[in-house]
Amino acid sequence: MEIQYFTTMEEALSELFGNGVAIAETERIFGGDINESYALTLSNGHSVFMKANAGKGASFFRAEAAGLSAVAQTGAIGTPKILGYGENAGRFGKFFLLLEFVYGGRRISDYWETLGRQLAGMHRAETADYVKGGRYGFYCDNYIGEGSQINTPCGSWIEFFRDCRLAPQFQRAAGYFGKTDTRKITHLMDHLDTFLTEPEYPSLLHGDLWAGNVMTGDDGRAWLIDPAVYVGHAEADIAMTELFGGFPAAFYDAYREAGMLPPDYKDRRDLYNLYHLLNHLNMFGGGYLASVKRILERYAQ
Repeated sequence: MEIQYFTTMEEALSELFGNGVAIAETERIFGGDINESYALTLSNGHSVFMKANAGKGASFFRAEAAGLSAVAQTGAIGTPKILGYGENAGRFGKFFLLLEFVYGGRRISDYWETLGRQLAGMHRAETADYVKGGRYGFYCDNYIGEGSQINTPCGSWIEFFRDCRLAPQFQRAAGYFGKTDTRKITHLMDHLDTFLTEPEYPSLLHGDLWAGNVMTGDDGRAWLIDPAVYVGHAEADIAMTELFGGFPAAFYDAYREAGMLPPDYKDRRDLYNLYHLLNHLNMFGGGYLASVKRILERYAQ
């Protein structure tokens, strides 16, 4: 899917909604810590959702739009429609992303079970369109939170997770580790194939799947937002859902009933989440260091 780029906010509104359409009302929406978000009511009565920032650059929103597009392309689960991205957002900042405004319906009765089945469907979807020259990765680099995420195509999941996930994060966090820690890191990276397995098939992952990135769509079902997508092992998405409290049991039961998640998945869960904890360590500081070291101790004795 081609994502529209606009040189100004005025150009975006004109091309998307017609000449003369302008912003009539603005409401700030709070929740994120990287971008500012707004509900925009336009002079023609339409509402749109906008993210804006001054410092990340257009590539930040282009990457998010590419992720949302990939999720939508699977046809398995809802996600907001992309209207376009661009720069010169006026008083809102330098760069912007426009999405459909999702009002959110009343949750359906089997909300979490449906999410489990739909996520399994997304994880089973064909991935060839998302990676060129390999089985794992993505056709462009993107971001995990505000940290850069390398998606260089690779033929092996274990190699990809080592070289494109753990290694860059360990390098950024080098100042937190002493000699003993460094020996453990080296041991872990050299023996990663002892702990991880190659999946039966590659899966498109949301990449940052915690409760804050799930919203209720207009159809009352769970929709995915704020992705950090790539093609990898489906287990990595499930591991992330468990990092900050977990989803209701009905979600995991439905996902397993769809034929996903082998019994020994929990042997690998913390290793997948080491990536996210390292990313949080690099973004937010030493409060995450103890959790990182506990996982190192477990896998690199």
